[in-house]
Amino acid sequence: MNNRKKETICTDIRRFAEVVCKAVSEELGGDSQVKLQEVIKNNGVVLQGLIILNGRSNLSPTIYLNPFLEAYENDIPLADIVARILDIYNRDLPTESVNMNFFRDFEKVKDRICYRVISRERNRSLLERIPHIDFLDLSICFFYSYEDVTLGDGSILIYNNHMDIWRCNVEKLLDCAKVNTPRIYVKDIINMGELLEELSSGMQEAVELPMYVMSNKQRTFGAATILYPDALGAIGKMFKENFYILPSSIHEIILLPEHAASPVDIMRDMVKDINFTQVAPEEVLSDNVYFYDRLANHVRICKF
Repeated sequence: MNNRKKETICTDIRRFAEVVCKAVSEELGGDSQVKLQEVIKNNGVVLQGLIILNGRSNLSPTIYLNPFLEAYENDIPLADIVARILDIYNRDLPTESVNMNFFRDFEKVKDRICYRVISRERNRSLLERIPHIDFLDLSICFFYSYEDVTLGDGSILIYNNHMDIWRCNVEKLLDCAKVNTPRIYVKDIINMGELLEELSSGMQEAVELPMYVMSNKQRTFGAATILYPDALGAIGKMFKENFYILPSSIHEIILLPEHAASPVDIMRDMVKDINFTQVAPEEVLSDNVYFYDRLANHVRICKF
């Protein structure tokens, strides 16, 4: 493959994706089909995906090009980027085709239908196309959690057309998800000090802090633990008081006992700042702070 001079490639992501797509196609030759596909992620984030089909499998990993644009802008040569893309493709390519006909049969998928929570405001367009239930300023949506030798572990978001095929309604999905989600994505609560030690690989000694992080063992869509039966009640018993819930991301929430909390406006500003500076746009959950009343067994959005 011929190296292209950097100045010939516009740093607009769509133009960059077109150039990379052509370069990958030239590198592979005529036996493979290389195409681009825009993928709409959570919160309306649009990513440019590259798909390579070779005829040996009906599946291909979607390779997102957005991070490669940043690498290119940091003077990584196009040839190196293409080599890295092909390395990812060869590493993740399924070795055989996968029959997805099972997904048309509700009886074959119902035991792995789960829920997660997303921002309602940031996903209004998506919510028109998927079954969901409003909760606080969030929406509960549903996905199929798969485990597969060929595909690995992952999830398939459930759309309205799936419900048409299955002849089911959102209440039926919720009934399944209430059972499946806590079973498949087991709740995990860890003190913030212990988590910081874990993230630092032991370089930082654990310090007991008056706050906890609640997620699941997989650390995937763990904010949904806020919906688990008696999850918040159990935290109230542990704290022996009311507590605040800070939405860290779609993957976890932070729990803070009432006596140790700052004023609500300060906590809300902190959540907004962290969302803006430290959380990936597609993983932001909410800018609000929530309050759990232990005696009433009720969670609400804090007003100030």
